[in-house]
Amino acid sequence: MTDEPLTRPGEVAGWPKLVITYATDPAGIAELLPPGLEPLDPTVTVSFYCVPVLEEPEFGASVRVAASWQGVAGQYTLGMGIDQEAAVHVSSETNGQPKFLCDVTYFRLGDAVQARAVHQGHTFLEFHGTVTGTGEPRREDATEHEWWTKYSRAIGGAEGAYDFPPHVVDVAMTLAQRHIEEVDGDLVLGDSPWDPVARYLPVVEQRSAQLVTHQPKARSITNAGPLDPDAFWPHVDTIGGSRWPGTRGGPRRT
Repeated sequence: MTDEPLTRPGEVAGWPKLVITYATDPAGIAELLPPGLEPLDPTVTVSFYCVPVLEEPEFGASVRVAASWQGVAGQYTLGMGIDQEAAVHVSSETNGQPKFLCDVTYFRLGDAVQARAVHQGHTFLEFHGTVTGTGEPRREDATEHEWWTKYSRAIGGAEGAYDFPPHVVDVAMTLAQRHIEEVDGDLVLGDSPWDPVARYLPVVEQRSAQLVTHQPKARSITNAGPLDPDAFWPHVDTIGGSRWPGTRGGPRRT
């Protein structure tokens, strides 16, 4: 490890990501995954981050579940709440990235770490913790896969019809871990009809909370293949740009 600072003073580009993992009820994951994506262990990963997008910082909060596609292990992204409107629609239109507008608070002050995600007036993710020490970074580079889905229903909204049928998008990132700090704190899932994390993916056991600084080595976004369009149809209607089940773009009433 180097003693050089990870970023220049005041720069946000090298902020560590707050990564929280917990075990959940596997039934919720099975209900959310489109047919063709296979559930792995019932692990949920919640991340808070700040990265440069469109030459300005983007604060975001993401929720992912462990899943495989054609035998390759990865994580299926259910939603990415961000505070930058310009990146929402273009990300969905080009790559199927499930972004939506969200108020995100994320900071470290001394050893205190706080993060919060608020959407449509509901706080659906909240974390308060304290840094307890450094962890051991992974020594070797690793390639991680994140799965998105891209599709477009037919003009006019005919039942079962698509202009672009559903496909899986593979976001493959090769990363080196530069620095890890362990955080003692609790993730709280707030009840929200717009972001029903607590409903579908309740916390059974929190496993870890870390501040992780990565060094990206490579990133590719590719079409990984089609999903069965008929089997996928129950999953087409989502809440906004997320992949939470919805009705006409809003929350389901039941």
